[in-house]
Amino acid sequence: MKAAVLHQFGEVPHYEDFPDPVAGEGEILIHVKAVALENVDKAVAAGTHFSSRKMMPNLPAIVSFDGIGTLDDGRLVGFGGIRPPYGSMADVAVIPKAYFVAVPDGVDAPTAATVPASALTGLFPLKWGAKMQQGDTVLINGATGFAGKLAVQIAKLLGAGRIVGSGRDQAALQAIRELGADEIIDLKQSDEKISVAYAQAAGENGYHIILDFLWGHPTELLLEALTPHEFAFAKHAIKLIQVGEMAGKTINLPAEALRTSGIEIVGGAAGLTPEAMGEGAQQVWEWLGAGKLHADIECVLLKDIEAAWGRTVHGKRLVIVP
Repeated sequence: MKAAVLHQFGEVPHYEDFPDPVAGEGEILIHVKAVALENVDKAVAAGTHFSSRKMMPNLPAIVSFDGIGTLDDGRLVGFGGIRPPYGSMADVAVIPKAYFVAVPDGVDAPTAATVPASALTGLFPLKWGAKMQQGDTVLINGATGFAGKLAVQIAKLLGAGRIVGSGRDQAALQAIRELGADEIIDLKQSDEKISVAYAQAAGENGYHIILDFLWGHPTELLLEALTPHEFAFAKHAIKLIQVGEMAGKTINLPAEALRTSGIEIVGGAAGLTPEAMGEGAQQVWEWLGAGKLHADIECVLLKDIEAAWGRTVHGKRLVIVP
């Protein structure tokens, strides 16, 4: 069969022949239809991810470890649990019998491969971490990325009163307006203008929830903008949920930013339970089946994996297909 094969950590996987997998006891074969090309795949292949040696104990091996495919009876499923040296970027994958879930009718393979995980990145913290209420004002800090665009749509579906989105790409900022954002903040401005924009966009009632995909300097400017410069009581709590670090891994956090601002900073997994995971996944599948979530997806043929591997894209996902 054909596959994306890695020979050495740090190299680019090559499109070449690889021995067909043989299903052992308790295993089944999956005919692969779509695999999202994620940053974690690149990190594992580079040897820089903590799981690199566990996921690929011996080389050569096929890259990526989950995806969408069909069973022998034609059912479309999501799968994982692949046995090394096999991976998902191949014509066929081998998995344990229990490691697949059915893809609902009406959802195609590329969408199923990319949207659910990124959608849950926004849904979990909004619904369970922040316990979002109807009418809340929500700031998506870093709304022009793939997950950020989905978060804008999810906030709208959950009943947000106002949605503010920030980002650096002008075309993408205009696109999130069409997806449901009421106001946008251009992060390519000067620091002073960004701080003013954050403060003004909060409106009279202020933000209730901030879903932060950026961290780093933009978040420092945001916290500065929301810090009172005279004694005042906070109108309500502002839940800042940290989910990404596209602009930096660390921030400078002055003590005064927390004393009277009402800001509470929590991680993206706050409030998450096994029950919430199941309910959230079901909700995303329902939205997808109803055509309520939209994403920018580009399909790339498996034979072009070498060129696709080195590409940097923003606001959309590359999906590897047969």
